[in-house]
Amino acid sequence: MTTAEALAEVEEQMNILAGLIRRSIRDAALSIDPALQPFGLKLLRLLSRSGPTHASTVAEALTVDRSVVSRQAAQLQELGLLEIQADPSDGRARFLALTPAAEQKLAELRAGKIAVVNRRLGTWPEADLRQFAALIARLNAPDAK
Repeated sequence: MTTAEALAEVEEQMNILAGLIRRSIRDAALSIDPALQPFGLKLLRLLSRSGPTHASTVAEALTVDRSVVSRQAAQLQELGLLEIQADPSDGRARFLALTPAAEQKLAELRAGKIAVVNRRLGTWPEADLRQFAALIARLNAPDAK
């Protein structure tokens, strides 16, 4: 196999993996609430990692306009997954925060995701798992060329 053929095969496999990931994200969002969009799940996951956060910070982290975050926050609030809290240091500013229901649903989702990864990769030898993790880390490195 030539380098060009190997690169073409890598690209094909990455496209398949990307499709699986998109489907997994869509299914994960639907498992939380049938009205939840994948972007809403992304916002919830960010808040789960960071805690209560200003909408402008969320927009910057997700590289979207603040109006997108505002619209999504309104929908998440209607679904009972997000609450908007006043910033005690600035009465005009607002924090976006997960509700306890959202925290529980995300915890259940994480447990399910671990099961999916175990089902897909659990039979792989440890050496293969380590190599796979190292290759993905290399690909994801900021200085990857």
